[in-house]
Amino acid sequence: MSVKKYNEKIGTTVKRIFSIHEDSASHDEIRDRLISGGRITGTNMVVMVCAILIASVGLNTGSAAVIIGAMLISPLMGSILAIAYGNVSADYKLARNHLIGFLVQIGISVLAATVYFLISPVKEPTSELLARTSPSFFDVVVAIAGGTAGIVGQTRKDKSNNIIPGVAIATALMPPLCTCGYSIANGEWEMLGGAAYLFLVNSYFIFLSSAVVLAVLDIPKVRDLTEKEWKRLHIRMIRNTIIVLLPCIPIGIFINR
Repeated sequence: MSVKKYNEKIGTTVKRIFSIHEDSASHDEIRDRLISGGRITGTNMVVMVCAILIASVGLNTGSAAVIIGAMLISPLMGSILAIAYGNVSADYKLARNHLIGFLVQIGISVLAATVYFLISPVKEPTSELLARTSPSFFDVVVAIAGGTAGIVGQTRKDKSNNIIPGVAIATALMPPLCTCGYSIANGEWEMLGGAAYLFLVNSYFIFLSSAVVLAVLDIPKVRDLTEKEWKRLHIRMIRNTIIVLLPCIPIGIFINR
């Protein structure tokens, strides 16, 4: 066998091993699953407030186990995946509606956490709180890997998988919002900036990696985009990624020093 044919065979084998098309659900099922997962309902809002209060108690007392429990029941991941689906399918109205819902969830979460920390007699920041104020490039890697695993799990034929709970713990969307509430309640504005940026990093790179996977799965679009629109979209994605990523570099250098 020639070297060229051998390399082609290796390449084909690798592609087959890492293919995400073979056991993927139908496009209609993926759409229904992601849109329903990101829909804002009374049940989701109640669960979210419960999750934010549980996470706030865990951060306030330094209990990692309690924080993990809160992340497991948080519904925030569903909204991010729905936004990614709306963008990839060129259904910008859908993406905008889920983005508004996501912002509402963020606002209510921060408000609930702020009220808790105003009432709480424990005012000193714990190590768990301080750990959510210094985002770095490592958080970007975790968010990308977590977002990829999350969307792959959500697009499989078999819905009974344990990927999403693991992703929820790894990417940690809820604790930074709780830390924002603590910062507001106690006037710690530097902590507020770090926690808000960590939440932005996690959310954006979960969205970005999910969008890439959905694009690989050839999610059907509601309308065809012109070449100019495609170019504008790619430039916007690259620009936004650079803007979100840049602050991680000096923060990472500072932490290492």
